[in-house]
Amino acid sequence: MQNRRETLKQSVVVAGILASAGFPQFAQAAVNKAAFEAKTVQEAARAAGAKSMAESKDVTIIGPDIAENGAVVPLGASTTLTGVKHLLIMVEKNPSALVAMFNVTDAVEANFSTRAKMGQSSDVYAVAIMNDGKALWAKKEVKVTLGGCGG
Repeated sequence: MQNRRETLKQSVVVAGILASAGFPQFAQAAVNKAAFEAKTVQEAARAAGAKSMAESKDVTIIGPDIAENGAVVPLGASTTLTGVKHLLIMVEKNPSALVAMFNVTDAVEANFSTRAKMGQSSDVYAVAIMNDGKALWAKKEVKVTLGGCGG
């Protein structure tokens, strides 16, 4: 059975082969450039397909209360809801709000974690975008003592 690291490694190899074979559109098909370039949480959610946003106790954001080093802040998002299309992790005060976008199906457990750079203390959001376009979110304040994004 493959673990997540092996699967990701194989995906990168396939994307590299497709790109070198003259198929760069397939290698970058899953990237939503507009969402990752959005400056605010609302803009990023809209670019990812959200039509309306509402706070929900069914979405969980995981992160430290205080991050000693803003260059590597562990963040996570999860939900037990069905019908989730994307699960987003966003940092409100970052130059680009969207940190990570995970594509979800009902066959995948919507529980992800990553590390992000944070230049300053900020609210961090987990947003679950449903198949019908409704976006459910949760937020948590993370205080950063040493910034990671630089000037």
